[in-house]
Amino acid sequence: MRITVCLTDNRPDAWIEGLRAALPEAMVENWRPGAPQADHAVVWAPPQEFIDDQPALRGIFNIGAGVDALLKLKLPPEAQVVRLDDAGMSVQMAEYVCHALIRHFREFDIYEADARESRWSFRKPREREDFAVGVMGLGVLGERVAKAVAQFEFPVNGWSRSPKAIGGLRCFAGEAEFDDFLGASRVLVNLLPLTEATRGILNRENLSRLNGGEPGGYLINVGRGAHLVEADLIPLLDSGRLAGATLDVFEVEPLPAEHPFWRHPKITVTPHGSARTVREASIAQIAGKIRAVELGEPIAGVVGRERGY
Repeated sequence: MRITVCLTDNRPDAWIEGLRAALPEAMVENWRPGAPQADHAVVWAPPQEFIDDQPALRGIFNIGAGVDALLKLKLPPEAQVVRLDDAGMSVQMAEYVCHALIRHFREFDIYEADARESRWSFRKPREREDFAVGVMGLGVLGERVAKAVAQFEFPVNGWSRSPKAIGGLRCFAGEAEFDDFLGASRVLVNLLPLTEATRGILNRENLSRLNGGEPGGYLINVGRGAHLVEADLIPLLDSGRLAGATLDVFEVEPLPAEHPFWRHPKITVTPHGSARTVREASIAQIAGKIRAVELGEPIAGVVGRERGY
């Protein structure tokens, strides 16, 4: 069995060493143009040249949960595309979302601004019942986030493409229930995969439906930058329709220095760090899936190319 590794903007040595240790029966090598044909590939943002050079791949294992960039390529028709299920990312995502939510709910951003002015201030406590949190996307990461938020006794709504039943959540599904989901949620957390159906879903019309159409909605975007229509956000903030936003992902990354999001007082920017790949756990998961494929066993995380996740 031969495995090729192609990790754009990532150092491959530790991945190769870990895969060799986990799969001693395999030949694991860093990809070079013209390299021998491999059975499986471990990749991150590979170029089309790599795919064209490896037309007989049976498995393409992505070292992240998001596969939108990979699916833009012309892939071998018979190759399974496999994403990470979790590998340590869900707890990080839950931490990030809970921090952003509580910072907004407890108005810690206002306390921080007052502290910079040496101002001792008081904020009237707000009611959790008034801050229903809507989680868009109820996969492995979304479900973990929703359950973490519920531990802080916020009302939690969840929306997914197909119906789901998750304890402690009010679940909505499909286009027919999307508007009701938005109207029932004051804080919107986006964890959707990026597909043609979800591109631009965070737009003026949809964000204006938050909080029953009343002012005070809040956005936390940890999905993909292309989910948000960036030109729609600042007018919603400046008009008071939205109270603020925490953004971890953007159309162009790194976010250009001249971008207005950096300087807007109601926007918190972080550099796509809400959940980083944990290498050791990821290697163990990928190695286990490769071995299962070789044994003809089913695996989790196989991407449906037609649906995009």
